[in-house]
Amino acid sequence: MQIKHFLQFNDLTRDEYEHLFERTRRIKEQFKAYQTYHPLHDRTLVMIFEKASTRTRLSFEAGMQQLGGSAIYLNTRDSQLGRGEPVEDAAQVISRMSDIVMIRTFEQEIIERFAAQSRVPVINGLTNEYHPCQIMADIYTYIEQRGSIRGKTVAWIGDSNNVCNTWLQAAEVLDFNVHVSTPPGYEVEPERAGLYGTDHYEEFRDPMEAARDADLVTTDVWTSMGFEAENEERKRDFEDWQVDADMMRLAKPDALFMHCLPAHRGEEVAAEVIDGPQSVVWDEAENRLHTQKALMEYLLLGKITE
Repeated sequence: MQIKHFLQFNDLTRDEYEHLFERTRRIKEQFKAYQTYHPLHDRTLVMIFEKASTRTRLSFEAGMQQLGGSAIYLNTRDSQLGRGEPVEDAAQVISRMSDIVMIRTFEQEIIERFAAQSRVPVINGLTNEYHPCQIMADIYTYIEQRGSIRGKTVAWIGDSNNVCNTWLQAAEVLDFNVHVSTPPGYEVEPERAGLYGTDHYEEFRDPMEAARDADLVTTDVWTSMGFEAENEERKRDFEDWQVDADMMRLAKPDALFMHCLPAHRGEEVAAEVIDGPQSVVWDEAENRLHTQKALMEYLLLGKITE
């Protein structure tokens, strides 16, 4: 089978995502029923981390074990990658000793260089530009709660970061709409987002208008990893971009709230929203586990039907 990587959301087609979401439903169902499912017995996942993580490490490591395989954690601080070994050399070695690799790093170029030399599938666990595993889990959570996301409206409030970029790609692939509202100076950069069209997103200066009639309202921290030096400036710039109860009231009555976590209550989201009845952040976090199991199954075994 030809090697397939998952480096950004548009690496897969709508048909492939429909398969993955159905497999997620089935795998999660089996897991909740305590039914053993070990399709990846004796297979090894290598997880390479250059950025800190809670949900990414836990979901991939637990997920691989639940599929019958094993997971090995590598941090660039205590491996040769942190001492200047070329990415291409590391890819040659690591991919000969494992079956699938997940990388959480800084520039997208790093993961693309690794994948170009890898003999096994490579998954983007997060880069500065994209976070495809997160959005796959978010969309599955919407489907689980409300049905198809096709034709729906997602309101993104805050920084045009890697999560925002991935929502924009997902809208193109899965045919829904994204309303984006960022402070001046933090607007979407279409080229950086990897957009090849603009039919599925609209920018709003007023975050309240972006949220109006939305089916889903979502956000992220104002200061992403790597931008800590800008924290105080960003707090000032983003103070009118908090998702609060007034904003949620402008969305549809059954609108959901999502956040990729960790969250800063009182900054990008009010406590009454993230801890309120429209919030599905804990389901969203859990679904990282199940969507990534479906993804690893697909990248290693192809389409499974049962």
